Amino acid sequence: MATSSITKNFIISDEKQIELFANAIEESYEESLRTSRSDASTKFRELQNADEIKEIMEKWRKSHE
Repeated sequence: MATSSITKNFIISDEKQIELFANAIEESYEESLRTSRSDASTKFRELQNADEIKEIMEKWRKSHE
């Protein structure tokens, strides 16, 4: 969980909730140290024409029905 994604204020009042929240932040930080940039790289395919775009969109639509 990226801390920059927290855009609202919230209140943690229970001691167990505080511990869980702190642990989640620590785990996220430790995971970021273990992940190399090459592991996090985004793979993509450049679409060259309208037919390729239609084909990809049709596959996406079928998978989300």
